[in-house]
Amino acid sequence: MRTSPNIIVTGTPGVGKTTHCEEIARRTGLKHLAINQIVKDRECHDGWDEEYSSWIVNEDKLLDALEDDTIPEGGYLIDWHACDLFPESWIDLVIVLRVDSSTLYDRLTERKYSEKKLQENLDSEIMEVLLSEAREAYAEEIVVELTSNTADEVESNVARIESWLEQWKKDRTG
Repeated sequence: MRTSPNIIVTGTPGVGKTTHCEEIARRTGLKHLAINQIVKDRECHDGWDEEYSSWIVNEDKLLDALEDDTIPEGGYLIDWHACDLFPESWIDLVIVLRVDSSTLYDRLTERKYSEKKLQENLDSEIMEVLLSEAREAYAEEIVVELTSNTADEVESNVARIESWLEQWKKDRTG
């Protein structure tokens, strides 16, 4: 039985996953796993996609690398734009961050996304693709949708996740 939970923080690029994870890790001691960095550093990919300026993720290699990190034992914040590849037995909470279209457009434009990549991510957010994937892959009660348009919302979200973590630990020790 885990003594610390594993939490996925997911959403389309630009919703604030890394910002949330860094602050949650700082406040709680959970380890922040930036999946994009793991894909790159441990070569869990099948090469580079020029059109999308991103790695072509090899999910089998990625899962093997994460198992080596003892993720099943708990204590991790998993920061990635997808969530449905992680075994349900590993995950205790799935946070799906959302932003409004104009905020997302501004954030992705600032990152200099190509028009095609920008539009694909906007469409994904509008169509709630990642929220749907999370709801299909995990039990309804562990999937939480939070908005991340402003710094105040980020602060509120982090505080909410901290409270959830405290309750999770109480439930398992008492």
